Amino acid sequence: MVHTADGETDGAEGDGAYRSPDRRARHAVIIGGSIAALLTAHVLGAHADRVTVVERDRLPEGPEPRAGVPQSRHTHVLLEGGQRALDELLPGIVSELREHGAPRVGLPGDLVQWQSGRYYRRTAATAHLLTGTRPLLEWLVRRRVLAEGRITVLEGTEVVGLLGDSTRVRGVQVRERGAESRHDVRHLAADLVVDASGRGSRAPDWLASIGAEPPHEETLDTGLAYATRLYRRDDEDADDGDCLGYYFIPGSGEARGGVALPVEGGLHLVTLSGLRGTEPPSDEEAFTEFAARLPHPVLHDWLSRARPESPVHAFRATANVRRRYDRPGRRPAGFLAVGDALCAFNPVYGQGMAVAALGAVALRDTLADPARTPTTRRVQRALLKASRQAWDIASGADKVLPGARGDAAGTRLVDRPAAWYLARVVERAPGDPVVGAAFRAASSLMEPVSVLFSPRVARAALFGPVAPAPLEPPLRRERAAD
Repeated sequence: MVHTADGETDGAEGDGAYRSPDRRARHAVIIGGSIAALLTAHVLGAHADRVTVVERDRLPEGPEPRAGVPQSRHTHVLLEGGQRALDELLPGIVSELREHGAPRVGLPGDLVQWQSGRYYRRTAATAHLLTGTRPLLEWLVRRRVLAEGRITVLEGTEVVGLLGDSTRVRGVQVRERGAESRHDVRHLAADLVVDASGRGSRAPDWLASIGAEPPHEETLDTGLAYATRLYRRDDEDADDGDCLGYYFIPGSGEARGGVALPVEGGLHLVTLSGLRGTEPPSDEEAFTEFAARLPHPVLHDWLSRARPESPVHAFRATANVRRRYDRPGRRPAGFLAVGDALCAFNPVYGQGMAVAALGAVALRDTLADPARTPTTRRVQRALLKASRQAWDIASGADKVLPGARGDAAGTRLVDRPAAWYLARVVERAPGDPVVGAAFRAASSLMEPVSVLFSPRVARAALFGPVAPAPLEPPLRRERAAD
């Protein structure tokens, strides 16, 4: 478990470890029932005697959206780096997802992809996405994790504050959801409290209320908004080639984007997006018309032949937000933030679920490290490090978009050479399979960003020409050379 000695601040000075002289029962409380929360509960179950997940919603019995997770109705992907981490935590879970119908989509071979004004060549896949719905993944993870005897859930219960003081958090204040009287609040003692309540976390205010210092928040907001609808294709005679979906990524030259990806049950989720001032409509007829304004009408044509299976659902909370709990300050021991409560990304890059799994692996490894005591600050630093590559990718791409705002929107002078180099990589990735493979390895969180600086990639980025790429949507994969 993560512990720090009573009376020590795990911020400016404190890194002392708490060791109980009498092996008392240890209790961890996790705020929220998200994927990050469940995976954190799984990891802590190996160290605590009890783990309690406090969740505002009533959890569904099957793979259904939760009311408190409006983004669950939108397109989600599990990047390959996240697949590896998830299978490491819950062996066999990726196979379970496939058995329940989650499609496996190869990049770049299976998609028509447009980015930065160019189509990608559809060469052999070097990275794969799982494109099943978020409710399916959440249900399978929840079923596995809650089968563990030490982990329980308080459903329909909300956290309204922390217990403790600026030196140590000792639990949470909870009440039944919907109750309003202060007399309905009860105390739930804990040795460790983990905030997994998402990007709308109220933990900074709760920390301030017990005399602690809230974290500095870094923000970068492009104003991107998106809208999603579920479709079914019945016309088997339609000439879509052999592509499984479409992906138009907004960039500095195009404010609109769209993605159509297969999900379980023979359905497709279609998400249309637009930067500030070009937001997609939630009106059903206008939704299809919006797709006609993408760089090519191929997705609009696809929508025109498909049958809608749901209303249009809109979502607006897409800013990149990072809370710097890792920095020194007057913060208590016994409190951690994970998942979107720590670092939330522009969803267009599909990183959230992968980072949740990578964060849980980092938590597991830090707690198991025999050479270093897992103090609150050390664990929080490891969690932030697990999200850093995804943050660098998302924020680096968003900084160049028109209308980007926030204190993380500026480019420092020291970062400009790397930004120049990465722009050359992105320019060459669509037509150069070597550069493209490295770009996918980094953006899928399979490899560190250093893969983009390997000799072959650097040679192509610095000295090679921009290789030709398709001028029209490539509806069929390229055949391998004989």
